[in-house]
Amino acid sequence: MFPRFEKAGQLTDLTKVLRLQHQKGRLLTQRIIANAQKPNPTDDEKKLMVLDMQAFVRMYSPHEAREDTILFPALHKLISRHEYDSLGEDFEKKEKQQFGGDGFDMAVDKVAGIEKAMNIYDLNLFTPNI
Repeated sequence: MFPRFEKAGQLTDLTKVLRLQHQKGRLLTQRIIANAQKPNPTDDEKKLMVLDMQAFVRMYSPHEAREDTILFPALHKLISRHEYDSLGEDFEKKEKQQFGGDGFDMAVDKVAGIEKAMNIYDLNLFTPNI
């Protein structure tokens, strides 16, 4: 998607930052996974994993919001309805290649399992007690 905006000379500052954040997000994810897979991580490795998770969440929340409120709506103005639908099909194909089956549902189930294991699944845990 980013090349379409860049070719049109639109939202190029935003796409530059989003690209960088995608790279940083992949790096953080790799580090989190590497530390999570260690059978007996040290306290320092645990702290690094927590810091990496916090950094990812801190970056991803506004990143996703900007994509949803600025980038994706602007995409409708850049491409035809047919191209937009075709992009959706391309994303589905990539999802199936990467995750197999219905990748989104599988990912949601996996995340829910991780949240339950970490005892953070219950949304009530995040409701302020005021």
